[in-house]
Amino acid sequence: MQQFADSLWLADGGTVEVFGFAYPTRMAVIRLADGGVFIWSPIELTDALREQVEALGPVRYIVAPNTLHHLYLGDWKAAFPDAELIGAPGLPEKRDDLTFDDILSDQPNAGWAGEIDQCPIMGNKITTEVVFFHRSSGTVLFTDLLQQYPKGWFSGWRALVAKLDLMMEPEPSVPRKFRLAFTDKPAAHASLEKVLNWPAEKIVMAHGTPVVQDARGYLRRAFAWLF
Repeated sequence: MQQFADSLWLADGGTVEVFGFAYPTRMAVIRLADGGVFIWSPIELTDALREQVEALGPVRYIVAPNTLHHLYLGDWKAAFPDAELIGAPGLPEKRDDLTFDDILSDQPNAGWAGEIDQCPIMGNKITTEVVFFHRSSGTVLFTDLLQQYPKGWFSGWRALVAKLDLMMEPEPSVPRKFRLAFTDKPAAHASLEKVLNWPAEKIVMAHGTPVVQDARGYLRRAFAWLF
């Protein structure tokens, strides 16, 4: 893990393959004011990662922010059975082998209210992604709605598809497939207005280079096509 901001760490894991494309993985770890630990989009759990997480404090929450990032939830729950497993809308139906303690909504869980805000981005047919805002560090957490891959990450026909999907833009961008999946634009507008009004200073995404300058300006550029 690498410390990204006050009380916030990032950990990059291995790749996962989806429809023949290898995606890098990244999770965020937030230490709450009471000493508990909030895990966002957990990656593969290794012994070394577990030791680092345990050194921060007791894991209280394991959070899957959309229906696409769920592969390692079972391992994390088995390692930290006292933690609450919390998923995005639709995930309990997709992962009926797991028992979820709560479903993410537009209201923060009482355990992190006042420290982490959240907003489900509505109107998308692929997934309802819940975006988080860590107040003390000014960091917004996106999962898949913003992505960026370096030149050379994909090769052959995959590189062409990734380029057409806007996954290899100069700065992180909303992939074309997610743009097309926003079929309820009024709902999406209402959701994103909340996110755009957060006093963001940094942006972290599961697949892409974090944004550490002009975060609010960047977000408005990234979603200008929708408005």
